[in-house]
Amino acid sequence: MSYREGHHYSLNFKEGQEDSGVDFSDYTLEELKKLWRTTLDQGMHGICFSMYEDGQEPGDTITEEQVERRIKILKPYTKWIRSFSCIEGNEHIPRIAKKHGLKTMVGAWLGDDPEKNEQEIEALIKLAKEGCVDIAAVGNEVLYRNDLTLDELLVFIKRVKAAIPNVTVGYVDAYYEFSSHPELVEVSDVILSNCYPFWEGCPIEHSLAHMQRMYGQATDAAQGKKVIITETGWPSQGGSEGSADSTDENTMKYFINTQVWSTKDNVEVFYFSSFDESWKVGAEGDVGAYWGLWDKKEKLKF
Repeated sequence: MSYREGHHYSLNFKEGQEDSGVDFSDYTLEELKKLWRTTLDQGMHGICFSMYEDGQEPGDTITEEQVERRIKILKPYTKWIRSFSCIEGNEHIPRIAKKHGLKTMVGAWLGDDPEKNEQEIEALIKLAKEGCVDIAAVGNEVLYRNDLTLDELLVFIKRVKAAIPNVTVGYVDAYYEFSSHPELVEVSDVILSNCYPFWEGCPIEHSLAHMQRMYGQATDAAQGKKVIITETGWPSQGGSEGSADSTDENTMKYFINTQVWSTKDNVEVFYFSSFDESWKVGAEGDVGAYWGLWDKKEKLKF
C-alpha cells in the first residue's frame, strides 16, 4: 500500500483514550530485540508471503523449489499464509502451504489487463476446487489503483462466489473503502482490511491506537461480518512518512504491539511482510524494500 493523500494521521482523540501498547521506555535496544524474538517465537495468526528474490519481480515465473524453501522458513511462526496472485508460480504457494499443514488466504491479482484477470480468476477457482483455498481474496486495492470500476469488481467477486460456494470469499482494500462502498460489504463473506499507520504518517508512539481505530472503522462498516486485517506492518529503513520513521527500533515495537493486541483481543492479522523484496521500490520509495521480518537473504533481522 502506498501513500494516500487525504488520509494522514491527526491527533483527534481525547487524552487518555488511546492504547499505546507495551511500555518500552525502560528497554535497551538489546532487550527490545529479545522481546521481538520472543514475540515472534510465540507465533502469528498469519503472514503475507514475499515471493521474489533479488533480481526477480512480478512477471517472472517462480519455481516450486523457491516457494517451498520460503514456506519451510515461515512454517514454525505462523498458522496462515497469504498470497497475492494465482499465476506465474504464485499457484505453488497455497499448494505447498497446504502440504505443510498451513491455512491459506489466496488472492487473485486483478488489474487493467483483461486477459491476465481471466487467468487469475480461473486459477483461483481451480485452486479452490483442489482444496487449497481457505479464504479467496478477489482483488487487492483495485479501487485504490483505479484499475477496475466498482461494478466490474463486483462482477468478479460474484463470479468466484458462484463457482466456489463452500469457500469464504472477500476483497482486500484499505479500511476506509468499506465505509465508502457498502456494496463491497454486502457481497463479501468477510471484510479484508489493510491498516497501515505508517502510510498515514502516524508516529510510532500512537501507531497501535491508530491501527485500532482503522480496524474499528472497518468493523463499523462490516454489518456484523468478520473483519480480518490482511496487511499491517512497519518498514525498518528507507525514510519517513510524515511523523512515521522507518527504523529498526520502530519496526520491532510495532510488531510486538500488533501481536500483543491481536492476541489479547482475538483479532486475526496477516503481518506484512515475511521477506524484504528489493523490487518493491518506486511509488513507495526506498521503504518499499524493507517491510520484511526476514531480510532479502532470508535471515531474521533481529
